[in-house]
Amino acid sequence: MTQLSGKSCVVTGASSGIGVEIARGLAAQGARLALVGRDKDRLHEVAESCRSLGAAAVEVYPCDFASLDEVRDLADRLLADLPEIHVLMNNAGGVVAKRQETVDGYEWMFAVNHLAPYLLTRLLLDRLVASAPARVVTTASDAHTFGPIDVDDYQSAKAFSTMKVYGKSKLANILMTTQLAKVLDGTGATATVFHPGFVSTSLARDNVLGVVFMKLARPFIKSPKQGADTGVWLATTDEARNGEYYVKRKPHAVKHDGQDPALAQRVWDDSAKLVSLG
Repeated sequence: MTQLSGKSCVVTGASSGIGVEIARGLAAQGARLALVGRDKDRLHEVAESCRSLGAAAVEVYPCDFASLDEVRDLADRLLADLPEIHVLMNNAGGVVAKRQETVDGYEWMFAVNHLAPYLLTRLLLDRLVASAPARVVTTASDAHTFGPIDVDDYQSAKAFSTMKVYGKSKLANILMTTQLAKVLDGTGATATVFHPGFVSTSLARDNVLGVVFMKLARPFIKSPKQGADTGVWLATTDEARNGEYYVKRKPHAVKHDGQDPALAQRVWDDSAKLVSLG
């Protein structure tokens, strides 16, 4: 799938940072865009810029990934509005400094960064396969190297360290992709995951120390547009291999058994239970 002209693409986290630039990159190729994000006003601003870049059509879908009910409602709206879905860009995410729980009672980062995109992907999966060739592309991070997943403590109730918990959620993104690639094998749809690099975004907007650090480091880090490059490439290239983790458009090794099939299956099945899927 080298051309996106007229193809339907869903981009989550599209109201800021990398998500904005992914949306703009797809818009420049003539895609039909469904932009998902928390900030409705900002989504409309991004939509206007995408239209000016040549998007075939753009609609906005406000949604807070801290609520699984909102994710379910989002999936219903997308399925009602989009007869075909060719690309799902799982990009929404965030970091918080202290442990907090979502309305569903789950640790915030694990819920927002992993359970929400897992649920959305599962709910849209049949439509994606029916629209093949199709792509599921997920934004992870090299923060996955900060620590393994404890399958007996997904919610970090035993101990909480901001970057370790964030890293666990990003490792979960990779494990989801590993299992999803197996599920999609032979369907014409594929799943890949990528690290955008050390990018200047609002990801740590709820973390005071993170905000200060990002301001100090800003001259040395990538722009959101640079960070979005591999994601946009994965949405279109025929070179990407199903199930791989990419850095700078190249396959890259992962740590903590991120591509172990048994662990991937375990996390997939446990996540299904947590979001009430069979």
